[in-house]
Amino acid sequence: MKRLSLLAIALSAFLSASAAAEGLTETVTKVNNAINSVVWGVPSLVLIVGTGILLTCLTRFFQLSHAGHVAKNTIGSLFSRKSGAKTAGEKSVSQLQSLCMALAATIGVGNIAGVAAAIASGGPGAVFWMWLSAFFGMMTNYSENVLGIYYRRRNADGEWSGGAMYYLRDGLGGKKGCKTLGKVLSVLFSIFCVLASFGIGNMGQINTISSNMIAAFNVPPVATGFVLMVLAGLVILGGLKRIASVTEKIVPIMALVYIAGALVIVFSNLNKLGAVFTSIFSFAFGFRALGGAAVGLAVKNAVTWGFKRGVFSNEAGLGSSVMVHSASNVKEPVRQGMWGIFEVFADTIVVCTLTAFAVLSSGLVDLTTGEILTDAIQTALVSEAFSQVFGPFGGKFIAVAVLLFAFSTVLSWSFYGSKAFEFLFGTRATVFYKIVFVAFIIVGATMKLSLAWDISDTFNGLMALPNLIGVLALSGTVVKITRNYVARTFKGSKEAPVLSAFDDIQKEQAEALAREGD
Repeated sequence: MKRLSLLAIALSAFLSASAAAEGLTETVTKVNNAINSVVWGVPSLVLIVGTGILLTCLTRFFQLSHAGHVAKNTIGSLFSRKSGAKTAGEKSVSQLQSLCMALAATIGVGNIAGVAAAIASGGPGAVFWMWLSAFFGMMTNYSENVLGIYYRRRNADGEWSGGAMYYLRDGLGGKKGCKTLGKVLSVLFSIFCVLASFGIGNMGQINTISSNMIAAFNVPPVATGFVLMVLAGLVILGGLKRIASVTEKIVPIMALVYIAGALVIVFSNLNKLGAVFTSIFSFAFGFRALGGAAVGLAVKNAVTWGFKRGVFSNEAGLGSSVMVHSASNVKEPVRQGMWGIFEVFADTIVVCTLTAFAVLSSGLVDLTTGEILTDAIQTALVSEAFSQVFGPFGGKFIAVAVLLFAFSTVLSWSFYGSKAFEFLFGTRATVFYKIVFVAFIIVGATMKLSLAWDISDTFNGLMALPNLIGVLALSGTVVKITRNYVARTFKGSKEAPVLSAFDDIQKEQAEALAREGD
């Protein structure tokens, strides 16, 4: 009888604990949803896109007025023998490597599942607003990179360390009465970045790979997680140079192969391109809606989902990729800023657009009503679009693309997280972060992550708030540096280059720049 009583007590305690856990989960979900609706809501999206519009105006539409110069000094420089874009320093990475690491993080699941989700929820018109967010996002990313180079410092290992946390602390914090604000925002950004790196930069990506490997090849999650953990460990624990070396090889190949596959879909449905363009512009402005409230709702959904997926894909405004751009061997802040423009262009205007066109031209979306004509969602919608042309191979192609896109994202986000961790706890502490980060890969492959993904999505969005405060507050500095570069490059001005906020680095970089010019 006593044993039965003890068993009853234990069972009661277990049920109470389970109920408490469920209650806690429900509470966390509600709180997270409330915060997420703010950080990814319309006001925040307006702030992100509005920052891009302001910086576009302040720099006199630099991404458009100097488009030829940007192309020549980014993608064009890779074909020039005299260019230093492919040359890495002993304690830095090349401009190409920094771009590949940044693209590794931005060209990911968002370019496949994110685009499909935007079309499913916002209609074909979401694609237009995605383009618009990318156009202005180019200057947000440009400004982040300019500030990243301008305020970067060397760490204890002699490597460049830069990013939002540095221009918040030293740039915003250097303004009168803003010292404490700058420090607080820099710490908050770093905390949000570390937390986001485990979620959206690790477990969320790995879980997506695992799910696709099961569906396409019937590979057990444990096997997927173990193999990826070992591979990631070999790369991540090797440090910046090894991550840069691997992404430099993976990113161009994976991007070109995916682009080629998407182009095959587009050319196979070439007769539908006119209807696709018409559908995109019609739904973007609600011309296909019945009228009145329906028009407003249709446009609102298109704008919200287009901006949201666009920002989520290219990360302009979040302050993430600036950390790797700041590790570049470049001397001129504007030079790295131009790589930021190209990064957003390649991610959204090229890759996301091709995904959208592949889906919209496949017959899976009614271009007249915007209705999805299949039960497939997100990645599965893109897989089905590819299967229309490639047959059963189409699903496997997308599964492999997701594997490469998501895994390279994990590699780059490990660097982002380690730089934020370094800012908080010092260079030596990053070894601990890297070990824990690698260990969490197996967790991501084997657990259900719906809530974890939502939480990490929130932290990812929270990174944007302190970052945009810093970018807006330092917009004058961006303009000053840009005007200095334009005057020297296009008007023959002999004024001294503006390269760093710190006198010792300014002198060092100016001398190095002068030697390059000899």
